[in-house]
Amino acid sequence: MDQNPGIEEISGDYVVVRALEDGVTIIGLTRGKDTKFHHTEKLDSGEVMLFQFTEHTSAMKIRGKADIYTKFGIVKCGKEFLNE
Repeated sequence: MDQNPGIEEISGDYVVVRALEDGVTIIGLTRGKDTKFHHTEKLDSGEVMLFQFTEHTSAMKIRGKADIYTKFGIVKCGKEFLNE
């Protein structure tokens, strides 16, 4: 018997995105047979957003200069980092 009806179990990994320039775009992609965009956010320089993978979100697309913090380490995003 569910002791907390209406409350989803939270068990997905978290990702933190720190924008290093204005206009960093984060797009959430759905799970399932057909992958679709389901959510879009824009961050300006210095803004930080915390995301979680859920039963609905299977992937994220990040465009712009940003640091992405995961349990595996920090990933740098942006054209400036391609040749490092």
